[in-house]
Amino acid sequence: MKRVVSLFKDRAIRSWALYDWANSVFATTVLAGFFPIFFKQYWSTEADAVTSTAQLGFTNSIASALFLVAAPILGAIADGGATRKKYLGAFTLLGVVATTGLYFVAQGEWLTAAWVYALATAGFWGSIIFYDALIRSVSPIERLDEVSSLGYALGYLGGGVLFALNVFMTLSPETFGLADAAEAIRVSFLTVAIWWLVFSIPLFRAVREPPRFGTDHSAVLNGLKALYKTLKEFHAHKGVAIFLVAYFFYIDGVHTIIRMAVDYGMALGFPAESLIVALLITQFVGFPAAVIFGMAAVRFGPKSALYFGVTLYAGVTIYAFFMSNVVEFYVLAAVVGLIQGGVQAVSRSLFARFVPTTQSGEFFGFFNMVSRFAAVLGPSLVAITGLLTGSSRLGLLSVIVLFVIGLALLGFVREPQRTP
Repeated sequence: MKRVVSLFKDRAIRSWALYDWANSVFATTVLAGFFPIFFKQYWSTEADAVTSTAQLGFTNSIASALFLVAAPILGAIADGGATRKKYLGAFTLLGVVATTGLYFVAQGEWLTAAWVYALATAGFWGSIIFYDALIRSVSPIERLDEVSSLGYALGYLGGGVLFALNVFMTLSPETFGLADAAEAIRVSFLTVAIWWLVFSIPLFRAVREPPRFGTDHSAVLNGLKALYKTLKEFHAHKGVAIFLVAYFFYIDGVHTIIRMAVDYGMALGFPAESLIVALLITQFVGFPAAVIFGMAAVRFGPKSALYFGVTLYAGVTIYAFFMSNVVEFYVLAAVVGLIQGGVQAVSRSLFARFVPTTQSGEFFGFFNMVSRFAAVLGPSLVAITGLLTGSSRLGLLSVIVLFVIGLALLGFVREPQRTP
């Protein structure tokens, strides 16, 4: 615990980690929580359960595909011009504005809701490219696991705090002067936008931008040249390539579970209120668990921690297939909370070990591109399997293949000792 406190005393580390606190409310309230429910019950009321699940799956895939190819290019340009914080600010504003826009989408307008959501999600994931890239600016390499885990822990806590307030708003809208639960959910989208914007400020004030390696007028050209050079010499980055392939498969499963869990519970007939409680369980279990997972990675090594977490995720997928009541869904939520943030945090810190400081934006562009491409595949896999079989259970179970492949490939990853 003393090590965690010492991290939080460092202004740059604290300010960097607070961005997780800022943007995780989108992941919780919008991405995993209210959007799937509202999409079914407000924007896509004419469709049956399987069709609306497919609409949601394809919407998530489109959202991820919006900046899929652009991610490493943007990262390289930001490295060349030392503009990581500027790009982070631009994507943050996109996410904030689009999230605000969800408030204004009328009932039954599922296609409009899907496109506004896609823009908000692009802003969210796009900002993470440059946020992740800044970790090497605030953390010494030997503390990457702990710093990355601190960010995810604060994200779980911040996301849980606002989500709990948003849930209370939907359960008692009259307390807040709102007409009904539907208006409360729409207002919740506004609270996410405000929270995200306000708590992003410390990062922009306290985290330094790594130095540029281009000239004032050649940031774009230098960035593209650097990307081209890296692609030509990718064989020299074997550790990066092997890890990214393994990461592609297992993080696909992680993101699919995050995005589709609430929709899956609804397809099984669980009450929306119970699904929200499950999300809150995940958030508040995830806060201490992410910190502990980071400490375990320091002691046993990041690969061992990832083996444990991904294996447990595969078990969760099998458990979900046989799940039949709300109590079992709560158990699933608790287990996911124990491992979700840890797997993401340690993946980020392990990858950061491969990253040269002057190319952090470019490398994390690839990192997040792989993650987003996985998010294109996963929800689509669930949607297509569900449509072909007529079973939401089989749709979610298909995700286990991705965890198994990811685990197998992870065995070929060799942890670097130091990164220049």
